Parts: sequence; structure tokens; C-alpha cells
Amino acid sequence: MSKFWIPLIIFGLVFLAIMARAQTGENVDVRSGINHDDYDRLLKKYVNEKGLVNYGAWKQNAADVSALDDYLKQFAPKPDSPAQGNEQAAALVNAYNAFMLRWILSNYPTESVWQLKDSFSGKRNEIGGRQVSLDDIEHGALRPLIGYRAHAVLVCAAR
Repeated sequence: MSKFWIPLIIFGLVFLAIMARAQTGENVDVRSGINHDDYDRLLKKYVNEKGLVNYGAWKQNAADVSALDDYLKQFAPKPDSPAQGNEQAAALVNAYNAFMLRWILSNYPTESVWQLKDSFSGKRNEIGGRQVSLDDIEHGALRPLIGYRAHAVLVCAAR
């Protein structure tokens, strides 16, 4: 084998290992019976028909920021009765999206979610009695549950 191919093969293997890690996450359990009414109300209030979020107005309304925090607290306890099937998928999608909205609100104004440290890999979100990252929710729970559709329903806070 020529000297040219050995570094290329090593680079390829390292690249594959990095990409495999980027697409993994820990499994995430969520309890059944989460009430999504307040979250729905907040989305109707701050998200327009084009899907754009009015972060400035939301951040200025302390009661609505608190309502989002209260909604997210429902995900924190370790589940005695874990959600299953469609309920689990819907709850995890809502949790991911609400945690992302909260992350942007906490750092607003910002030009890009990518400018913030560990936006997707930081284990700062409490679900099922432990801290998990958005990557854990997407790759560890949603992708095995709903496959490729996971990426289509998740808010990445990008235009």
C-alpha cells in the first residue's frame, strides 16, 4: 500500500468515528400525562404564521417566561409511569423545542444558536430525573422512536 493511502484511510476512520459519536445520544424517558396547554398558549402568542418567534417580547414578559419554566418543570421528575408510543414522541418533541426556546430566551439577543457554547451537547435540561442534552433527546430517544422525521419536527433556532 502506498504512503498516500495510509494517512487517507486513517483520516477516514477518524472522521467516521467522530460522525458516529455526533449522531448518538443517551436514551431519555419522559413521564406520561404532561399538560401541554400553557406551552400551546405561549406558542400561539409568540410564534407568527411564518414560524418566527418574537423572542424580544417573550423575554420582556416575566410571567410568560415563568410559564415556560413551569411547563419545563413537568419533565424533570423521574417517571413512575413513562409515556409510550405517540405520547412519548409528542412529549419529547415538545420538550426539545421548549428547551431550545428557553435556551435562546436565556441568551437573547444572540445572532446564532451556533455562537452559544454547547447549544446541542450541553447537559442542562432536566428530564426523567437527570440532566440531558438536546442531542440526547434527538438522537437517543426521538430518532429510535420516529426515525428521520425527528429532524423535521425539532426547533434548531435557525432561519
